[in-house]
Amino acid sequence: MTPRTSALGKPSGFTLVEVILALTLFALLATILYGAIALSHGAVEKSQRSFEKNQSLRSAVEFLASYIRSSYPYRLSPQDPSFFYQGEETELSFISSFSLAMGGRGMAKIRLSWEGEIGGDGVLKLEEQVPVRLSDENGGAGLANEIVLRERVTAFRLAYLDPQSEKEEWVERWDPAERKVLPRAVRLSFRTAAEGEVEWVFPVMMSVLAP
Repeated sequence: MTPRTSALGKPSGFTLVEVILALTLFALLATILYGAIALSHGAVEKSQRSFEKNQSLRSAVEFLASYIRSSYPYRLSPQDPSFFYQGEETELSFISSFSLAMGGRGMAKIRLSWEGEIGGDGVLKLEEQVPVRLSDENGGAGLANEIVLRERVTAFRLAYLDPQSEKEEWVERWDPAERKVLPRAVRLSFRTAAEGEVEWVFPVMMSVLAP
C-alpha cells in the first residue's frame, strides 16, 4: 500500500501548524457560542424570576383586596351603634364577607398585621378566623388560617380614608367608637429590597356604595 500523494508528488494531509490553528479556532468559536448560550440562559432566568415576583406580588394584592373590599359593618349586638373595625398604623382587625376557608362566601374575622422591630424589617401576615367570635378572647372552637403575605418588609404603614370628611383626608387610626362608620378606603404602604416602595389602595365597597 502506498501513501496518497498530491499532484506535485508530496504526501497529502494537514501539517501540525494547520491542525493546531484549526483546533484553536474551534475552541474560540466554542467559547463564544457557550458564552452566548450562558448569557441567553441567564437573561431567561432573570426574566423568569422577575415574572414570578410580579405574579407573587399581584396574587398577594388580589388576595388582600378581596378581604378589604368585602369589609362588613358587623355589630357586636343590634343595640351597639358602632361596627367592629379597629385600625392602627401597623394592624387592622375587621369582619369580611369574603372567606377563603369557606370557599369565598361567609363571614370571617380578619387580622392584618406587621410583626417586626421599629426601624428594621418584619413579616406582613394575614389571619382569617371562622366562625366569627368577638366576645371569646381565646377564639373557642373554630378554624384559624395564617398566611404570610410578604417577608422582610420595612416602613409598613396603614391609613384610612374618612368618608365623612369633605376633602380627602387619610387618618392613621380608625376607632369604631368614634367613627361609627367604615372607612371609604384603606391605604397600605411598605418597602422591600426587591420591589422598593409599594403602595396599595383598597376601596371598602360597603362604604363606597353607601349614600
